[in-house]
Amino acid sequence: MKWSRGKFPGWALRMFLLGAGMACAAAVNAQQPATVSPKPALHRSSHSASAHHAASHHATAKAKASHRKTAHGAVRRSTAAHGAASRSAKPRSATRTGSHHVTVRRRRRSYERYTASSFVKGEVGAGDVTAGEDPVVRQAALDALGEMNGTAVVIDPSNGRILAMVDQKLALSPGAEPCSTIKLSVALAALSEGLVTNETMVKLDGFRMNMTEALAHSNNLYFEALGRELGFDRVHRYATEFGLGELAGYHIAGEQLGEYPDQPISAAQGGVGRMCSFGQGVSVTPLQLGALVAAIANGGTLYYLQHPTTPEEASSYQPRIKRKLDIAQYVPEIEDGMAGAVEYGTARSLRMSFRELPVFGKTGTCSNDGARFGWFASYSESPQGALATVFFLEGGRPSFGPHAAELTGEFYKNLWDRGYFAEKNQDARNAPSAGAAAAPAQTLTSVQ
Repeated sequence: MKWSRGKFPGWALRMFLLGAGMACAAAVNAQQPATVSPKPALHRSSHSASAHHAASHHATAKAKASHRKTAHGAVRRSTAAHGAASRSAKPRSATRTGSHHVTVRRRRRSYERYTASSFVKGEVGAGDVTAGEDPVVRQAALDALGEMNGTAVVIDPSNGRILAMVDQKLALSPGAEPCSTIKLSVALAALSEGLVTNETMVKLDGFRMNMTEALAHSNNLYFEALGRELGFDRVHRYATEFGLGELAGYHIAGEQLGEYPDQPISAAQGGVGRMCSFGQGVSVTPLQLGALVAAIANGGTLYYLQHPTTPEEASSYQPRIKRKLDIAQYVPEIEDGMAGAVEYGTARSLRMSFRELPVFGKTGTCSNDGARFGWFASYSESPQGALATVFFLEGGRPSFGPHAAELTGEFYKNLWDRGYFAEKNQDARNAPSAGAAAAPAQTLTSVQ
């Protein structure tokens, strides 16, 4: 068969092009191993330069497949979610370098805005009724608070007497979300129900933790797990037994009531787990929290708190017991975690100023409606007796639990520098025997 010059049959042309394409593909495959994955390996700590160069063709292909180019050729990338928290897209600007456009990503942190002030205007504690308070304790608390918008309540856990209450209007208010201080109530409930001991390792999301570490570091996942295991009915029963949701004082003028709800918050809000880690849906007053911490300090006696308003009331003070709590055997177990909070955990700022006596405590930080809350509830030990304290701060960014712990350290330092504990020791030596001097505590079941 002859072909005329300048003519080439169509079928022959197609066969020629098909053969040329197969030859090119073979040449390309001969240069690249067949086992190379089109996706780069994840979670590697380093790559060699040669491996990086060899993978560049595949990275380019991947980028083209997964990114959309802008009008100027810049690549828009979607923002990644970090954990459960979503982030807004980061603003970017394009700059020209030679003939290329370079996309610059500017990172901005999003902060919660607080409208409440962390500092008071005027005299701290103005208008307080102080004639029946211990003047040394009150001055130490005043000096520690400084200009912070907050309250300090100091209690003798052996009898329920309020030795000092700075900014009584705030201390007697309906209270606020207890934040992580609610963990004390949940820990005691779980121990009482035999769910865990302080050494039981609870399996959480990718790690294990016991109660001592969870209290020291205020771990929310741990207490959410305990709350879900306990269930709302048991959580509520123990919380009310420990004095939450009822008046803590005995005929204290102006005291208002914190609230512990009869129903859990919705599942969308976190349910009972959230209530047991953050205290969401709960309102606790400084007096309620102080009465509970005082009961932990003395081994289980929940006193009605009393606030003498005259020297005569202070000199004739008589304790009144609300009820006995069956927690004495569990106090050493939560003490480990409360001590850990002060020594190496969330309250370690206390030790910046005070190391002379053991202090056991729990911090709490949260916010609501533009206000931030900072709690620190604690008690100390000394040869002369214990003190229970609640420092509560309300305001903006400076108001948080570790700062309340720091101020508590300043309070104890002020007492130490004034010789308070030495004077108490001397008073104890000079006092008559307990049997001759102490009036029996009255046990009351209700108060109007």
